[in-house]
Amino acid sequence: MLTVGQRERLLNLLRRRFEVFSNSIVAVGWRKVEDALTDRPESLKSLHDMERTGGEPALVAYDESSGRFVFMDCSPESPSGRRSLCYDREAMALRLKKGVRPKGNVLDMAAAMGVEVLTEEQYRWLQSLGRFDTRTSSWLKTPDKIRGLGGAIFGLRRYDTVFISANSAESFYSSRGFRAVLRV
Repeated sequence: MLTVGQRERLLNLLRRRFEVFSNSIVAVGWRKVEDALTDRPESLKSLHDMERTGGEPALVAYDESSGRFVFMDCSPESPSGRRSLCYDREAMALRLKKGVRPKGNVLDMAAAMGVEVLTEEQYRWLQSLGRFDTRTSSWLKTPDKIRGLGGAIFGLRRYDTVFISANSAESFYSSRGFRAVLRV
């Protein structure tokens, strides 16, 4: 759990980002967001982990059908504390057999943080809010068919265009991390 100081710093930071990013969320005031976060300490821990690893989480949407707030990593580049990762445990095991040591894997790190990896659709939507990953790239939730063939997908923005591409799931790069989504 977070200390009182960590909790207050995080809530203040999220409130400042709310004031900048959340103009489109007209019907929702900060107080309602703060109440939801305070009622769910595990969500605050996840948001703290997103921040600690360089994600700069911000409230980007309110899902009226579920009554949930949607936070996403809004750092300009793929979060620096979540790079040099293979896609999943299976891919990491293949790397380790070759004597190469990635820092970990995307799916296990996301699970430990209590977040989800962005899907291709979510990534494209996030890119409609700003310019992200212009020098880096981010692993995305990979469809089973692609993963079953040994691949994993990632997204990036180059030439003012959002691209979705694929690599071997065991690949890892110092410029590729992953972006997360958290629904509270």
